[in-house]
Amino acid sequence: MIILGLGSNILKGLFLKKAITELNKNKIIVKKISSAYITSPAGFRYQPRFLNAVAEVNTKLKPLELLTLIQRIERYLLRVRFFKNAPRTIDIDILFYNDLIIKTRSLIIPHPRAHLRRFVIVPLLELYPQFIHPLYKKPISEFLENTTE
Repeated sequence: MIILGLGSNILKGLFLKKAITELNKNKIIVKKISSAYITSPAGFRYQPRFLNAVAEVNTKLKPLELLTLIQRIERYLLRVRFFKNAPRTIDIDILFYNDLIIKTRSLIIPHPRAHLRRFVIVPLLELYPQFIHPLYKKPISEFLENTTE
């Protein structure tokens, strides 16, 4: 199961919808998507609130190919990285890619902070209440009480 995280705090609903459309047009089939949750920004706090969701997708792309395509979609949807945690039209993260554990300079799977972020855990629990974190081998629900973001 491949799980992506999506977030936007500039024209939020518009860019979440556009991201889903672009994923589907580019060899990434969105199977399920959670509700969109309004969340406070993490990192740089002085910016608009976010809409966040998670999506289960199917693709034949390998993890690095998927990352490259996602980054291309982000640029197409006007994502500009002015500084770390800056406001953004869209942010798409690979949270989980089956049970793979990858740690390279350009890609870490599972996402290293997925289990710490309420804006990931809550929508993931909506879709898959029994989801097991592949690195920690624990239900994702066990991490919820320790989240701050």
